[in-house]
Amino acid sequence: MTEDFAAQIAEIEAQEARLQFTRFTHEDALALGLLLVRLGTERSLGITVDITKGEQQVFHVSLAGTTADNDDWVDRKTRTVKRYAASSFLVGRRHKAEGKDFNAASGLPLSLYAAHGGCFPIVIRDAGLVGTVTVSGLAQADDHALVVEALESFLGE
Repeated sequence: MTEDFAAQIAEIEAQEARLQFTRFTHEDALALGLLLVRLGTERSLGITVDITKGEQQVFHVSLAGTTADNDDWVDRKTRTVKRYAASSFLVGRRHKAEGKDFNAASGLPLSLYAAHGGCFPIVIRDAGLVGTVTVSGLAQADDHALVVEALESFLGE
């Protein structure tokens, strides 16, 4: 089955344009994190949820079924979003669309960067990137979809 990278890229770009904040506080991080934990718990998902604000980790929970490996994935996806100011899934899809391996093409080590779905930029409209929200534990498209679902609910989309 051939993947339609152009359609995926357009959809993710539209999500990023739409799912922006007017403000983002520690209280917002807590509420968003707890929403993701509730979704994961209700669905019996083995996920790790992580939220950063600036360089500070302000929320981190690992549900049953996760391991320290999920924390490593969170760190690598988060670095990718902070470097490219785009979701980790979008960065990966753009490279795949060009037939390139992200780490080989970027020269960034796999041990530190991962362009796999699940980390989404927290953007203040008209200001820019202020943090990240990440899910790890599912297939990359599912990690991404869960974050988008939570952001849509949180932002009232």
